[in-house]
Amino acid sequence: MKTIGLIGGMSWESSAEYYRLINQDMKQRLGGHHNARSVMVTVSFEEIKALQHAQRWDELGEHMKQAALQVQQAGADFVLLCTNTMHRVAPVVEATLDIPFLHIVDPTAEALRDAGIRRVGLLGTAFTMEQDFYRGRMLDQHGIEVVVPDTAERALVHEVIYDELCHGIVRDASREAYKRVIANMQAQGVGGVILGCTEIALLIAQKDVTLPVFDTTALHAQAAVSRALA
Repeated sequence: MKTIGLIGGMSWESSAEYYRLINQDMKQRLGGHHNARSVMVTVSFEEIKALQHAQRWDELGEHMKQAALQVQQAGADFVLLCTNTMHRVAPVVEATLDIPFLHIVDPTAEALRDAGIRRVGLLGTAFTMEQDFYRGRMLDQHGIEVVVPDTAERALVHEVIYDELCHGIVRDASREAYKRVIANMQAQGVGGVILGCTEIALLIAQKDVTLPVFDTTALHAQAAVSRALA
């Protein structure tokens, strides 16, 4: 079994989900008292959040670079960045490492292809929805078109993530608001919706909507277990 490297803390709530999902999946696959071999470096999200909103991506790249090196030095065989938004600096992380980097878009795209979906809605932080690093990789490398909510809806989705979900706050009113956003994207002809922030699965599950839901946290975690056992 290979050792999974995790860069976490963005937020710790979603990092805890990664740890739970990875170990549950490993036990399911192997049985007994098996769990995953892993190492995690956790950053302080307060500092990361401030740099994100100041658009200081070069500095954020340095933070992720240092965390990646710590994970590698701790004995990881490959690395996951346990956040969608910080994949904005994934090229810096990949260039730093001597071990493989498992990009969160790729297992999500694989699941979409398996479901026959070529046009999909995306929920995430404003950075993930509005910048090209996520949508661009999905289209250029996987041929999948990504649709995002309108300006006001993007602001709402972003606010709920940072002001509620990153603090572990799950509100029924926010779930209803997200469901309305998803319904509006469904009206635009998307075949599914990506929960493109690792906290959104705390709020929205498949039972909440009729569109197929693609939870990036779960898909990334499953891909990590497959890589560890390969």
